[in-house]
Amino acid sequence: MPSRFFVRPAVALLCAVLLAACGEDKPAAPAAIRPSLSVSVVQPQRADWPAVLAANGDVRAWQEALIGAELANERIAEVVVDVGDRVAPGAVLARLADARLRAEAAEAQAAVAETRAAADEAQANAARARDLQAKGFYSSQLATQYLTTAQTAAARRAAAEARQQAASLRLAQTVIRAPTAGVIASREAAVGSLPQPGQVLFRLIRDGRLEWRAEMPSADLARVQSGQVARLQAPNGEMVSGRVRRVAPAVDPQTRNGLVFVDLPASTALKAGMFARGEIKLGQRPAVFLPQAAVVQRDGFAYVFRLGDDERVILNKVELGRRQGEQVEIVSGLAESATVVADGVAFLADGDRVTVIRSATP
Repeated sequence: MPSRFFVRPAVALLCAVLLAACGEDKPAAPAAIRPSLSVSVVQPQRADWPAVLAANGDVRAWQEALIGAELANERIAEVVVDVGDRVAPGAVLARLADARLRAEAAEAQAAVAETRAAADEAQANAARARDLQAKGFYSSQLATQYLTTAQTAAARRAAAEARQQAASLRLAQTVIRAPTAGVIASREAAVGSLPQPGQVLFRLIRDGRLEWRAEMPSADLARVQSGQVARLQAPNGEMVSGRVRRVAPAVDPQTRNGLVFVDLPASTALKAGMFARGEIKLGQRPAVFLPQAAVVQRDGFAYVFRLGDDERVILNKVELGRRQGEQVEIVSGLAESATVVADGVAFLADGDRVTVIRSATP
């Protein structure tokens, strides 16, 4: 019995020692250190950049001629041209059936010959009557009658000649001609059809010239002048240059936008009816710029990462302006003396430590 009471305190002491050893504070594990990112840096640069106004608009024909038949309800016998053909002034576009009109022209010509003969005869009789009256063989009344007959015959001759001219004109109108040089933009004429009054058979782009009708806010119209250079991008990506011809004198009261008419050179990349984006150059203006790769877009705003004294980056909000190639203008939010990260900005966060390896040229 005495030995049992002696063992239990020893066991209790041993447990207390073990518990004390287990309860001692362990040293804290070192915090993980985020590795620094190697980056290149750059400073904003200043240079003269073109000042431009961006605009959108349609490519249209400079002038479009609407060509129809001057004779109605005459069957089309032949169509000579097709869409895309370039034609000269007076070129034949189509012909109408002319058998009936040729017969009318021949009849009118015969009538002219008949009335001309009658008029000549009446004129000769009148001249003879005047001579005989002077000699006393004809009375005044008979001489006047001959003169009246001659005048009537002359009037009939003039009427017949007018009818002949009208018949010749109708016959000439069976040939539909181009009023000016240009390119056939559309063709509605078909062999066998009967053109109706006012029906457009051909659309002709005068001289093949196109223009860009750029639409822009009324506040910008005052900055645009004739002769300024405009550049627009064709749907295939080709850049086409033109010149401002004139600015519309009025604006749309609904949109408050006005039109700028830009003459375009001949180009296979542009067709009438196309939509194009472009810009009008207003001159040169200084710009502070950075490489496009130095700018990151987050939450709808533009930012750059400015380098701090301890090689930690600071997220810096900026306002962007013009773009030229791979460079972008910094309008506000950044001092020209600042140093910013030139690339790899998508992998950075505010306060990250970086290692500068080189300087980039904007």
